[in-house]
Amino acid sequence: MKEKKIDRFFLIIVSLLISIGAAMFFSASLGVLAKSGETFYSVLFSQLILGFGFGFLGMYFALKVNYKFWRKYSFYIFLGSIILTAAVFIPSLGWSHLGAERWIQLGPLRFQPVEILKFGFIIYLAAWLSWAKNRVQDFKFGILPLFILLTIIAVILFNQPDTKSFILIAVTGFCMLFISGVSTKWIALLGVGSLVALGSLVFFTPYLQERVKTFIDPSQDPRGSSYQIQQSLIAIGSGGIFGRGYGQSIQKFSYLPEPQGDSIFAVLGEELGFVGSVFH
Repeated sequence: MKEKKIDRFFLIIVSLLISIGAAMFFSASLGVLAKSGETFYSVLFSQLILGFGFGFLGMYFALKVNYKFWRKYSFYIFLGSIILTAAVFIPSLGWSHLGAERWIQLGPLRFQPVEILKFGFIIYLAAWLSWAKNRVQDFKFGILPLFILLTIIAVILFNQPDTKSFILIAVTGFCMLFISGVSTKWIALLGVGSLVALGSLVFFTPYLQERVKTFIDPSQDPRGSSYQIQQSLIAIGSGGIFGRGYGQSIQKFSYLPEPQGDSIFAVLGEELGFVGSVFH
């Protein structure tokens, strides 16, 4: 078999994204260091050392493995990712944080299996669409399989809860169906049905109701559900056009919750300003 050539332009883009992301992650993590040195080194090890290690290992593995392998074993990859994601509910494996059960803990290592589920979903749906070919126009070969997959995923993710990941997976699925040639009428119908289902879920779920209320009015509860967005707006606003400078964020110390995670863009906006935020 002819050896694959490395896409150097793609490699450069990935390397730049990794370098910039690592620099901002390290700066944002200083806010964690101010609270707990032990947590800081744990986060640094898991995100930078393990993240880089597994990331580059994954790139090398993808380069060496023929794409037919993924198509052949796509179902088992997806099934394994589903089981792994559901394993967060096993008391001896699952690790909860701030009321969410999204992590698996293996000794000192914690990870979110939903990231593997995203990969498994894309691989399996791509393999299915490749097999179905022109039959994707038929409801039972196009829309119905995606609906079944999303229903299975929704049952797991909404119980964690992880609505954001589900929406990302669903939108990805819609895009893949559209590219495969499914009629926009079917996609629109599935989209409307999904919105109705999501609206019903919001209506019966207080957690999601708070999210929607905060989105509509970010100032409604500045010490409660709106606290994070309020502090993020303060951070981004204080960054101005050019920012305070790399490493100079004030909000990451005690104000922004999870500065190295959910609030990292706010740290970026405060340190690099509007210009830095746009270019990053």
